[in-house]
Amino acid sequence: MTHGYNGRILKVDLTARRLAVEHRDEAFFRQYVGGRALSLYYLLNEMEAGCDPLGPGNLLVFAPGVLTGAPVSGPGRNGVAAKSPLTGALASAEGGGFFGAELKHAGFDAIVVSGRASSPVYLWIRDGEAELRDAEHLWGMAVGECEDALQAELGDRAVRTAIIGPAGENLVRYAAVVNDRSHFAGRSGVGAVMGSKLLKAIAVRSSRGNNRMAIADPAGVRQLVTWMREHLDLVAGLHDTGTAYGVKSLNAGGGLPSFNFRAGRFEHAEPLNGETMRDTILIRRDTCAACTVRCKRVVEATEPYRISPEYGGPEYESIAALGSCVGVGDPLVVAKTNELCAAYGLDSISTGATIAFAMECFERGLLTEADTGGLALKWGDGPLTVDLVEAIAYRRGFGDRLAEGSARLAESIGEAARPYAMHVKGQELPMHEPRIKHAHGVGFSLSPTGADHVHNLHDTLVRGESRHLDLVRSFDPTLQPMETTVLNEDKMRLYYHIVHYWHFLDCAVVCLFLPYSPQQLVDLVNAVTGWDVDLDEIRRVGERSITLARVFNMREGLTAADDTLPARMFEPLLQDEPVTAVPLQREHFKAAKQAYYRMMGWSEPGGVPTRATLESLGVGWAADQLPVPA
Repeated sequence: MTHGYNGRILKVDLTARRLAVEHRDEAFFRQYVGGRALSLYYLLNEMEAGCDPLGPGNLLVFAPGVLTGAPVSGPGRNGVAAKSPLTGALASAEGGGFFGAELKHAGFDAIVVSGRASSPVYLWIRDGEAELRDAEHLWGMAVGECEDALQAELGDRAVRTAIIGPAGENLVRYAAVVNDRSHFAGRSGVGAVMGSKLLKAIAVRSSRGNNRMAIADPAGVRQLVTWMREHLDLVAGLHDTGTAYGVKSLNAGGGLPSFNFRAGRFEHAEPLNGETMRDTILIRRDTCAACTVRCKRVVEATEPYRISPEYGGPEYESIAALGSCVGVGDPLVVAKTNELCAAYGLDSISTGATIAFAMECFERGLLTEADTGGLALKWGDGPLTVDLVEAIAYRRGFGDRLAEGSARLAESIGEAARPYAMHVKGQELPMHEPRIKHAHGVGFSLSPTGADHVHNLHDTLVRGESRHLDLVRSFDPTLQPMETTVLNEDKMRLYYHIVHYWHFLDCAVVCLFLPYSPQQLVDLVNAVTGWDVDLDEIRRVGERSITLARVFNMREGLTAADDTLPARMFEPLLQDEPVTAVPLQREHFKAAKQAYYRMMGWSEPGGVPTRATLESLGVGWAADQLPVPA
């Protein structure tokens, strides 16, 4: 292994059942790093424009980054990308666990899957070798059952896996890919793409001591390991309550999405918070490769629902989507629906948000029991929510319509339903309220994957002096704190710099919860690879990723008109809230987007990357992919 990468991309043609290895040099990995940018290189160069996301012409790319597999907290992740069956735009999701590191150790920097198998298969990778094997006997299995069967068949409990459940097999448009049974590349339907190819799983194993990560400067890596060990207090809350710590503070501030984003406070939020989970059903904490933080929840219960610890436990997004958003305040119901999403391979955000949309439509008389197969879709009905998750995964009854996502369900109901579908570009909003974080709302509209909270600015983190603001100041020292509902060009400068950095992290595939500074990430890249990158170079990796994603989406037919938000975000919440929760103003929203287009070097008003911008990023070849002159 060269420092940080193997130089080997595994190409899998399922139609021909042919495997090949493509060799790539240092310049390629320095340009794209891994994850999202590397995936976009293949999606733009090897996938025809306009292909059916669920057809054999779509590509499915699994891509760690150059840091993946290094013995340090943070880079234990991998990216999964394709054309989304949910949005028709870029599908790009990141999952944690151990699969990505094992893939690197086994000798590959990425897997590019094309075509469609004639019958179910799985991909078996071991020490630089790969083969396709029959998976008829695995088809129909839940995620955990499938992993158990694979490990038994391969004779090794240490085999790492990326698996789809019944939801992916049944082409639920927001099906997930599950790493190591409890880590998820959750969003934008990558699991449905995998299912459409009849690829049930990827299993990976590297021999102990073989193909381990070659580090250019081991002492430099150890320095960051030591720093992290000495500063675990910075993430003590994350270890203690996981991302569920956000329930209490968001509810107090009027920012906990409730009842399909009509309200920002939920009267039953207390039982859903991280402290309650810690003190009741939490039995231990799990982690990703080499990470000392151990933020993952592992829960167990026996009644009224049997909840197995094999699937981990609910994090914030699942708690809000399957809890407050649908009016459910019972933590055991939320833990059970979260477990079912994991077992069946469903994105918990889109699952909960689509159910919440259907509940509002039922309340308004736009859906009736004649439409739902006799189901009364009532807010807060926990047993119903549990049943609906299974119905979605197997496309049974009304679950078949829910499996299409809220945007398509709204279209099938009619024009009157569309205002209540909380999505951007077809992807349901994550559980963050734009009316308390205005730039975050703009970020929903601009995200290339549809609404996303990860490659985004959280205004609440820059309203005062903070480590988050210091992070952004690494790129622009003049930036100052700003109130959460201010939306102007200065706020968009904050957004511009933070999303470049987040997109870089999604190329290096590093967890964004770790408290490293950008300079520490620069030092880590150099220590692992032996390169001499600086802050500007990693920023440009992020900018390159964003710009290539924009080219991809425009090639697939999206325009600036798709950079929008649900009308509800421009309306007041239905209950009294703190003064920080106010509707976005349409004129400020429009001006903010145009300011961002200018900063990116995209044309106005259409937001099209110019040829000069693409050339400056070293991807001038992408200009010819645009449907309009760059």
